[in-house]
Amino acid sequence: MRSTELSHRYEIGAAPATVLAHLAEPANYIGLSPLLVDVRDVRREDGVTHYVAVERFRFLGVVRHDNVIQVTLRTEDDRLPGEATVSGEVVSPGGVRMDYRFEVAARPDGGCLVTDTLHLRAPFGLLRYAAGKAGAVQAERARVLARRLDASG
Repeated sequence: MRSTELSHRYEIGAAPATVLAHLAEPANYIGLSPLLVDVRDVRREDGVTHYVAVERFRFLGVVRHDNVIQVTLRTEDDRLPGEATVSGEVVSPGGVRMDYRFEVAARPDGGCLVTDTLHLRAPFGLLRYAAGKAGAVQAERARVLARRLDASG
């Protein structure tokens, strides 16, 4: 299985705790990804959240495909003061797997720096497509997260 890693860094005008709380809630990912249309079956156990998410793809503008994915989410805010991490895994049909990690670090002005890292694995022929979609989602997530939290903070 081939793999690739994508990383995107951006600043948010909200405290790390605010960003961490937002990223720790599965329902908040609707809109953070332009593909995500539903989150359901949320289960929390031993500090880990498991849920099902639905990504909606359109091919040629008319053919719709709902991709049901299994997501695991973990938060960690006890590293260093002012730092926190949200990480997890995504299992998608077709053999596409993704590990994700958001590292959130405080800035002196009260905002934070977010490093969004995705490690994708996919069968031959799917990696380029999956990486292209994931990169577009990363860029949009930075804009939406800033818009949501800068306005509230």
